[in-house]
Amino acid sequence: MSDDTMKKLFAIIEERKAADPETSYVAGLYKKGTAKIAQKVGEEAVETVIEALRLDNGSGSMGEDARAKLCEESADLLFHLMVLWSHLGLTPETVLSVLDQRLNKSGLNRCQ
Repeated sequence: MSDDTMKKLFAIIEERKAADPETSYVAGLYKKGTAKIAQKVGEEAVETVIEALRLDNGSGSMGEDARAKLCEESADLLFHLMVLWSHLGLTPETVLSVLDQRLNKSGLNRCQ
């Protein structure tokens, strides 16, 4: 996901906070609260893992259809994770700053 795509998607997710829960999927999730949103993140994570395991038959290669399905599930996971961040007052920049701080900190290097 490009930084621009993430920013655009997060802005849309933020806008949906004010939308009608009857007509907006995201607003409906917000209305149901943290537990429901977290449940959706968990469901999408499991679906992503299942697709990765199911579609990689051990040969190390996946066909284009399999790659597309794994990409779709991964996109669903990222989307719902961003809804959770928004609901709890986090931003992609906040999370990415943690990753930035981790860049040159290898767990292997710390063990030497």
